[in-house]
Amino acid sequence: MRRALTFIFLTAFTALAANAQVGDPRNMLSFGVNAGMGTSNVSFVPSIKQQLCLGPTFGVQVRHISEKYFFLICGTQIECNYARRGWTEKIEDGSGNEYTRVADYIEVPFLAHVGFGREIRGFQGYINLGPQVSYLIHEDEKYSDLATWDDTNRPNQVTAQYGKAIENKLDYGITASVGLEMRTGAGNFGIQGRYYFGLGNIFGITKKDYFARCANSTISVRATYTFNLF
Repeated sequence: MRRALTFIFLTAFTALAANAQVGDPRNMLSFGVNAGMGTSNVSFVPSIKQQLCLGPTFGVQVRHISEKYFFLICGTQIECNYARRGWTEKIEDGSGNEYTRVADYIEVPFLAHVGFGREIRGFQGYINLGPQVSYLIHEDEKYSDLATWDDTNRPNQVTAQYGKAIENKLDYGITASVGLEMRTGAGNFGIQGRYYFGLGNIFGITKKDYFARCANSTISVRATYTFNLF
């Protein structure tokens, strides 16, 4: 319940940021694309030992700058991205087994945008923060070799995830990014780091379910290109 309230609060904060007008007005709309790589895991309770799970991400974005307040350039940004998430287990029971769950999502972040630096030509840094909703479009389990698969000696005896399809396709959480753009006459070229913290769970977490928590988490690095529509 607290995670859902946090998500609702951040959504309201982003909406207020879009409507607030306390500085010098601006009206700049830009469109762009982003692409990069991310590393993801799932926070399980009981825990599952994991290692890096890499996957691509790419998408489109629209940003609207509405005001400049002192040195802060304020606006909102919405995106539609594809992202590969999942987890890769670190199995240390002598079986030689390997296991990866791949989960492909369509993500839609709603972000408050705060920039600082040059507005037209030069460098501008920025911070984005806001809620994100995602929908699972595909998943796949990758076993090392089913003929030699043996999960009877797992150190913590957590095996409920094997063969279990993701039950909650709709995911939600909080995302934040820090980036730097070089703004030129040919468009704006940038790079950013982003963190996503999932508030939802991929499996059921009722008393009859095995896991008490199973939420996505992702860190990604993306290159961006945007150009001003007006």
